[in-house]
Amino acid sequence: MTGGLQVASPGPGELLEREAALALLESALGEAEAGSGRLVLVAGEAGVGKTALLRRFCAARSERTRTLWGFCEPLRTPRPLGPLLDVAGAVGGTLERLALAGARPHEVAAALLDELRRDGPTVLVLEDVHWADEATLDVLTMLATRVESAPALVLASYRDDQLERDDRLRLVLGELVRRPARLKLDPLSPDAVAGLARPHGVDPGTLYRRTGGNPFFVVEALAATGEAIPQTVRDAVLARAARLSPRARGLLDALAIVPGHVESPLVEALAASLADRVEECLASGILVAGETYVAFRHELARLAIEEALPPTRRAALNRAALEAIAAGDGDPARLAHHASAAGDVDAVLRWAPLAGERAAASGAHRDAAAQYERALRVADALPLEARAELLQRRADACWMSAQFDDAIAAQQAALDCRRQLGDRLEEGDALRLLSRLHFFAGHGDAGEPIALEAVEALERLPAGRELAMAYGNLSQRRMSVEDAEEAAAWGRRALALARRLGDAESTVYALTNLGATELQRGARGGQQKLERALVLAQQHGLEDHAGRIFSNLVMWNLRHRRLDLAGADLEARLEFCRERGLDTWRLYLLASRARLELAAGRFSEAVESAAAVLRDPRSAWVARASALVAVGVVRARRGEAGASEPLSEAESLAGSAGELVESAAVAAACAEAAWLVGEVEAVEELTSSTLARARDRRAAWLVGELAYWRRQAGLRDELPVVELGGPYRLALAGEWTKAAARWRRLGCPYEAALALAETDDRTLALQALAELEALGAVAAVEAVSRRLRRRGVAAVPRGPRASTLANPAGLTARELEVLALVAEGLRNAEIAARLVVSVKTVDHHVGAILRKLGVRSRAEAAAAAVRGGFAEGAAPR
Repeated sequence: MTGGLQVASPGPGELLEREAALALLESALGEAEAGSGRLVLVAGEAGVGKTALLRRFCAARSERTRTLWGFCEPLRTPRPLGPLLDVAGAVGGTLERLALAGARPHEVAAALLDELRRDGPTVLVLEDVHWADEATLDVLTMLATRVESAPALVLASYRDDQLERDDRLRLVLGELVRRPARLKLDPLSPDAVAGLARPHGVDPGTLYRRTGGNPFFVVEALAATGEAIPQTVRDAVLARAARLSPRARGLLDALAIVPGHVESPLVEALAASLADRVEECLASGILVAGETYVAFRHELARLAIEEALPPTRRAALNRAALEAIAAGDGDPARLAHHASAAGDVDAVLRWAPLAGERAAASGAHRDAAAQYERALRVADALPLEARAELLQRRADACWMSAQFDDAIAAQQAALDCRRQLGDRLEEGDALRLLSRLHFFAGHGDAGEPIALEAVEALERLPAGRELAMAYGNLSQRRMSVEDAEEAAAWGRRALALARRLGDAESTVYALTNLGATELQRGARGGQQKLERALVLAQQHGLEDHAGRIFSNLVMWNLRHRRLDLAGADLEARLEFCRERGLDTWRLYLLASRARLELAAGRFSEAVESAAAVLRDPRSAWVARASALVAVGVVRARRGEAGASEPLSEAESLAGSAGELVESAAVAAACAEAAWLVGEVEAVEELTSSTLARARDRRAAWLVGELAYWRRQAGLRDELPVVELGGPYRLALAGEWTKAAARWRRLGCPYEAALALAETDDRTLALQALAELEALGAVAAVEAVSRRLRRRGVAAVPRGPRASTLANPAGLTARELEVLALVAEGLRNAEIAARLVVSVKTVDHHVGAILRKLGVRSRAEAAAAAVRGGFAEGAAPR
C-alpha cells in the first residue's frame, strides 16, 4: 500500500513523522547483516503509509542489500502462495520450481530460507498480508521461527484496522506473539497536516478533522483542488480522476477491475486503444509503474474507481480480463475471481473447482473450501453427480480447516445428492462421513444413529473399503465414550476387512483406533500399534490420519501422566500439522500441550498454549474444552478471579457432547476449584454422576482422580482398589509418601506437593507448602495451610492470599466473582447457576461480602463494588 506523502511540503516526496520507524528498520537490518535475521510486522490502517515507508527504506539501502518483493492481491479468495510466486519469479531456481508446482508451505519455506542464506544480505518485503492466502501465512509463520539463521530482514505489512475475530491473519499474529518485532504506523499529527495544508491555502483544522490525519486521504484531498475539502476518500479520488482527459479516465476504469498489478499484456487486452494514456495516469499520481506492470497507487483508489463503474461496464471488463488471462497461463484463482465478477457461470464452474484443488494441494484448505463454495453458488444446473462431488470436496476442505458447521452442511447436501442418484455405496460412505463430523462438532446424539445407519447400509452391499471405514468409525466412537470392549470389537472387524482388501487407509484407521483404545486404558501395547499406524500413514501420504495419530499419542499418554511420551516430538508434530494445513489436529495438539504444561507445573506456559486454542473460533469442542480446563485450573490454583467462567463453558461443552473423557476432566477441575476456595459441599454434586459413569466404563484413572477430589472434600467412597488408577490408588489408601514419590517420578510437582502435605511429618508438610508457593499455587497454599492448622501442625505460615491482598476489603477471589455478579443484578440462584455451585454456598459468600464491606444490603454492596472498582470481578483500580 502507498499512502506516504508525495506532495511538495516540506520537501518533495518526504515522509513525515516516520523517523522512529526508519530507525527501527535500520536497527533490524543491522542485525540481519550481522547474520541474525529478523522479521518485522509493519501494521497500520489503510492509507497510513506502510508501502511508502518500506519503499523509501529499501531504496535508500539498495546498494548494500538485495531487495525482493511479494504482493498479496485483494482477491475475494486469493491464489495460493501469491506473493511467493512474485519472489520466486525474481530468483528462479528451486524456489520458482516449487512455487509454480504448488508445493506445500514447508517446502516453499525451506527453499526460500535456502535462497535467503545463499545470497544475503536480503530485504524480503511481503506486502498486504491481510489479503494473504492460507499457504502464504503458513510460510510466514515458518519464516518467523527460522529467519534468525539467515542474513535477511523480512518485512510483512498489514492493515490492523479491519481484522475480524476469525480472520486467519489475526490467528497467525497470535501465534507469533513472541517472535517478530512490531512496528505500528500512526496517522499524522495535526501539526504535520497543518504543514501540508499551508501551501494549498486549505484550512488545516478542517483537513485534519475530515481525514483523521490519514496520509493517503490527506494527499488525495489536497490533490482534488476543489474549494471544498472532500468528505471521503472516495470523493477525493474521484475528484482527482475527474481532472484527467476522458481517454485517461477510460483507462483507469478498465484497469480498476484488476486487483493488484496489471501486467502489460493485460493492459493491452483491456484497453488497447487507451494504452497511450498510461503516462497521463502516472503523472496524475493515481497509477504507479513497475518494469512490467502498472498498478493503482493505493487499493483504496482502485476500489473508488471500480465502485463508480456502471454494473454492465464492470461485467464487460471482467469478461475481457477473463479471456485475456485464460489465453495465457492464468492462475485459476484469478480466473475464478474474474469469472464470478463477470457473472460467467460456465467459467466459474470451470475455474473455481480447479482453484480449490490447487489450494487444497498446497495445504490452504480454508481457501479451497471458499473456492468450492463459489462454484456451488452457481451449480444448480450441474448434474447431480458433479454437484455431489463438489459438495464432498467442500465438506472435506471444511473438515481439514476445522469449519465443522460448514462441513456438516456440505456433507448433508452431498448425502442428499447420493440418495437422489440411488448410489447406495456412496450414500453409505456419505453417512459415515456425516456421523464423524457430528462427533467432532460435539453432536454425539445426532451422530450415533447415523454411524449405525452407515454400517447397516454398507453391510447390504459387497464388503469393501467403505464398510471397513464404517466399522472403524464405530470403533472410534466407542473409544471416545470409553467403551473399550465395543471399541476393540469394531476395531478388530475393521482391521480384518481392511487387511483382506489390502486397503492402506482403512488399515491405518483401524490400527489407530485399536492402539488408542489400549493406550487409553494404560496398556503400553497401544503405543506400538499407534507407532505402526503412523509409519503406514506416512508411507501412503495419509496426512490427516497422521495428525490424528499424533493427537492420540499425546492425549492418552497425558492421561496416565507419561509426560515424557506425551511430549516426545510434540513441537515437530505441531509443525507437521501447521505445514499441511491440518488445523483440526493442530488445535487438538495445542490443547494437549496446555494440559501437559499444566501437569508439569508450568502454569504460565499452559495458559499461553490454551490461549492459542481459544483465540481460534474454529476449535473443535474437545480442543476448546481442554484448553478451557487448563485456563480455569491455573486461575483456581493461583487464586485468581475468573476461574469459574472457563470451567463453566467447558462443562457446557462436555455436557452437550456427552463424552466421558472430557466430562471427567471438567468435573475433576471444578471439584478442585471448589476445594481450593473451601466450597467442599459443592464437590458431591459436581462429581457424583460422572464418577458413576467412569466406574461403569471401568476407566480406572478417571475413577481415581474423581475419588481423590471427593476425599479431599471429606467424601469417603468405598471403592475396590482395582478400580483406581495411577498414584490416586496410593493416595486413597493413605500412602501419601509413596504417592508423592510416584507423582514426582511422573514429573507432576503440584500433585506431589499436595500428597506430601497430607503426611504426618511436619517437615515434609512445610516442604510441600514451599513447593506449592514456588509453583505460584497461592490458593493451594491457603487450602493446605487451613488443613494443616486444623490438624494442629504448629508454625504454619499465616497471611492473606494474593487475591485478598489485592483489595483493601479483603475479599477472596471467589467473593470478588460473586460481588461482580451481585453488581450485575443477579439473584443468588442465578449466581449459583453461573458459578456451578449450590445456592447455599452463594448465600454464605454474600453474607461474608456484606460483612467485609460493612454494608447492610445487596444494593449497598453493589454500589460499593462500583465505587471500589470490584464490579468486573477484579482488584480495585
